[in-house]
Amino acid sequence: MKSACNKQVVSATQLVALLGVLLLAGCAFPRKDFSGVPGPDVIKVVNEGNGYRAQGPDCNNLLQPSQHNKADNLRMSIAFGCATYNNLANQLARPEDLVAPKRYPGQSADTAGAAVERYRTNEVTPLRGTDTTDAGVNN
Repeated sequence: MKSACNKQVVSATQLVALLGVLLLAGCAFPRKDFSGVPGPDVIKVVNEGNGYRAQGPDCNNLLQPSQHNKADNLRMSIAFGCATYNNLANQLARPEDLVAPKRYPGQSADTAGAAVERYRTNEVTPLRGTDTTDAGVNN
């Protein structure tokens, strides 16, 4: 009976030691400070006279130095979120919706009901077939 208790103590000691190693291993790499990561408010809407244009952030203002730099191994700074927000700004079809969005009128009850009825009677219109093309390739 004494040896069984000793085994439990040894396994508990080993478990505590393993837990300590795992906790210390998590401290080996610096955590990224996300306090400087921009929010979506960095996308600005510019009125250009003939309409609005969404403008992404200036990437130079968002540069953050790498936390893995050593004296002999300099890594480049990274502008977290810059490409994402610039791509999002370029994808907006109506940038003026960020300034003054249109009111959503809601779904028409007639068209919604007709769609449900077509589904119930199995009269759903099949999708059109599509083809792929290679632009610029002569056959």
